[in-house]
Amino acid sequence: MRYAITGASRGLGLEFVRQLLNRGDSIDAGVRSPAEAQQLQGLVREAGGRLRVHGLNVSDPKSVDAFAAAVEQGEPLDVLINNAGVYGKDGTLTGLDYASMADTFAVNTLGPLRLTAALLPALRRGSARRIIHISSQMGSIGENGMGGSYGYRISKAAMNMAMRNMHLELRAEGFVTISLHPGWVQTDMGGPQAPLRPEESVRGMINVIDRLKAEDGGRFFSHEGQELPW
Repeated sequence: MRYAITGASRGLGLEFVRQLLNRGDSIDAGVRSPAEAQQLQGLVREAGGRLRVHGLNVSDPKSVDAFAAAVEQGEPLDVLINNAGVYGKDGTLTGLDYASMADTFAVNTLGPLRLTAALLPALRRGSARRIIHISSQMGSIGENGMGGSYGYRISKAAMNMAMRNMHLELRAEGFVTISLHPGWVQTDMGGPQAPLRPEESVRGMINVIDRLKAEDGGRFFSHEGQELPW
């Protein structure tokens, strides 16, 4: 299987690369600064040609087009994992940083839309036709009992709606499109106090992705495979 993974230089993205390489898959990894992604470059040397690293800023249309063109030159693409995301600045209603919110929306919501559209030709040549959006339970309106995190919550809720639209548009072609909540994970975003290690979260998410069926399309799952409320 061939995967494209965004935000692959650290955290969940890097762990996706590790686990998928270990089982024999091929990967096109997108990162903002390939030269600075030292751990990822180390994996390139071990992967025997199964890992290619490309510069990618999902909020930059030219960068997205260049990444898609590079991916298109390879084998058919089976799975896209839209993992790149940012948290942005937090604040109360009267203290919101709207410029930060716009940047968060550009990466977390418009980024997956832009990249999925650009990679559709490669995905259509693949056999699995799976599009995975790494979302968050913080994007669930029904589960929001704490408030705060305006930009992040709004961007993830909007991304979930974008995913649902993609599902309805692409399901007739055999695509399975879902949102995945990785849990609260010990990453730069989640912090050291989080209960989940990246290895556990990614192992669970890969298991969910591997087991996807047509009827799962358009749904929102946890890393344990439980369906989450919108």
